[in-house]
Amino acid sequence: LLKPIRLARLHDALMRARTLAPLQDEILREMKPDARTHLSINERGRIHLIPVSEVLFLKAELKYVTVRTAAREYLLEESLAKLEQEFLGRFVRIHRNCLVVKEAIRGFERGTMLDADGEGEGGWAVVLNNVAEKLPVSRRQQHIVREFGRIL
Repeated sequence: LLKPIRLARLHDALMRARTLAPLQDEILREMKPDARTHLSINERGRIHLIPVSEVLFLKAELKYVTVRTAAREYLLEESLAKLEQEFLGRFVRIHRNCLVVKEAIRGFERGTMLDADGEGEGGWAVVLNNVAEKLPVSRRQQHIVREFGRIL
């Protein structure tokens, strides 16, 4: 619209905008981007591109997310919840602060695990392929042990 605005022209413009809005919503839904294939990690002035296919687990610690591959760990400044939504179906939540790649799970082990505060807690732990570290499964997420049906 150009000034001076006339009521009839404003009405016509609003009517045209209403007919276009549903079409644009549909187009935007179809254009939903695919999940990334690599995570971009900034480390000491270098940028590492980590293939998502190499990631074994993501663990939130303070304001960072630890990205664990078979080779090493990286720190990423992203939200764990955002990563979970983006890679829905690839990861399973085993704890409020940890997502594990479903295909990387070798099994589960019962025993005493240390939580983030160093406190011992009986329960299940996830055993992963290619890493010795065992990750505790929170009581709230114990259902995944039954769903996977693989107990060591």
